[in-house]
Amino acid sequence: MNTSVNTVQHGKVQTMLWRDHALELIDQRVLPLRFELVRCDDAAQTANAIRDMVVRGAPAIGCAAAFGVAAEAWEHRSDDRRAFDVAMAAGMQVLAESRPTAINLFWAIERMRKVAAESRTVSPREAAERLEAAALDIYHADIAANQAMGIAGAALVKDGARIMTHCNAGALATAGHGTALGVIRSARDLGKSVSVLANETRPFLQGARLTAWEMVQENIPVTLLTDNMAGHMMSKGRVDMVIVGADRIAANGDTANKIGTYSVAILARHHGIPFYVAAPLSTFDTTLPNGAAIPIEERHADEVTGYGGTRWAPEGVSVANPAFDVTPAGLITAIITEKGVLHAPDATNIRTLFTS
Repeated sequence: MNTSVNTVQHGKVQTMLWRDHALELIDQRVLPLRFELVRCDDAAQTANAIRDMVVRGAPAIGCAAAFGVAAEAWEHRSDDRRAFDVAMAAGMQVLAESRPTAINLFWAIERMRKVAAESRTVSPREAAERLEAAALDIYHADIAANQAMGIAGAALVKDGARIMTHCNAGALATAGHGTALGVIRSARDLGKSVSVLANETRPFLQGARLTAWEMVQENIPVTLLTDNMAGHMMSKGRVDMVIVGADRIAANGDTANKIGTYSVAILARHHGIPFYVAAPLSTFDTTLPNGAAIPIEERHADEVTGYGGTRWAPEGVSVANPAFDVTPAGLITAIITEKGVLHAPDATNIRTLFTS
């Protein structure tokens, strides 16, 4: 079996490599100052990488979790069947506890759990091979979905469009190509002139560090903004459309994305600017009726009180650090998926998306 995904290049940025039955991840905490890889040999190491934001972005988290299960299986391939099953159950549990909001994490684990259950009659080594193949399938399917989203979304992009983004929804947030940035890449590849206005995305600065870095790698013109400049830029007529990614989409179209997205959506509505969400079907959680039911991760205060070893807030201050907010479906012009563009998303047409 060819166990490496780095033999085929999917663009200039590859978030993860599966090599020698282990996962290698670009350490997104240190970009753009340094380029480093973090190796994960089992589920616990992968869970730590997800929790610590070595890897982030809902589709990438899902792919990483799948590879984490596969790595755990390979570590225990010589165990007896009972010990193998116990290790797999524990590995999937630790991965499921790594981050609560991105539904792709749980979707991928459930996919891997099903493969493990279907492999109970074979040897642990053969089960490990099947789980490795399943993880690779999830990885390649994500790239294909992103490319399909890119083509569908590119039709919405006019030549010369100035596109605002929030957080990072590019190749770094996926297996490759990207969701929101994938649309921008695809529009560029079709010969359209596009430029990006990247909100810095406090407090973890995914826009400043990651989106800006990706766009520089791709030679796509990018202008970095602080988050509180978004409304001003819209009021001056310098934004033609907004495209963001998503971490979980409820059955009615309410969408959780990086904190600050809701504010950008309100500003876009006020200024008559279309607001698009690009996300694969694996990001939809149709078990939740609306956004109020989406769990919102609260992260450590240190991410707000300083960055990179520098503290700027006084000791003793109280801190709120919700990592995500929810944009109501009514503020979303359309959701771009691998099955096409879903205009004016609501419960009815989302249900159709999964039954057609």
